[in-house]
Amino acid sequence: MASRGKCCGDPNHQHDDPERGIQYSLYTKINTNDLECLNESTEGSGKLVFKPWEDRLNRESFVESDADEELLFNIPFTGSVKLKGIIVIGDSSDSHPSKMRLFKNRESMTFDDVALIPDQEFEMQKDTEGLLEYVTKVVTFNHVTHLTIHFPKNFGEEHTRIYYIGLKGEYAEVHRHGVTICNYELRPNMSDHKNPLEDNINHPVA
Repeated sequence: MASRGKCCGDPNHQHDDPERGIQYSLYTKINTNDLECLNESTEGSGKLVFKPWEDRLNRESFVESDADEELLFNIPFTGSVKLKGIIVIGDSSDSHPSKMRLFKNRESMTFDDVALIPDQEFEMQKDTEGLLEYVTKVVTFNHVTHLTIHFPKNFGEEHTRIYYIGLKGEYAEVHRHGVTICNYELRPNMSDHKNPLEDNINHPVA
């Protein structure tokens, strides 16, 4: 069953407060060089919607779909992410996306792959100010190194337009010590060639 976005519920909450901006700072952990948006009308425009919280209402930068209403984002992170929430700001018109589907750690997805069952999907509401947060299943979206977001349709327009995508969560760097160990172990080990008679000799531990 698809989930729905919800507001924080606090009428006194200011949605542009500094703490909220920190919560939605995962855009700084995206490998933007390899970020890919399929079916964007202007090349490279998909990268522009991942921006600082304070710039979320800037209507000068946006992505719009090309051939039809679908958009597909392949988002690689520079480390491991625990994804907790997503905010999507669209237009007040029917070009606003009406459904969002999330896939975890499936690199280089294309529109041929979206028939797969998503890890989570949401029925969306129009949001022009960033008031609605789509809360992800944290157990599922733990250790995310690559996130795919598929917007399959909007509210009725031929093209979909998005101004901002905010990602909320925790970040950890990935340490690749295993590779170093494997390379080290590929070197000849002289102990493998020792005299079998020495096996019963006790050696002091350094």
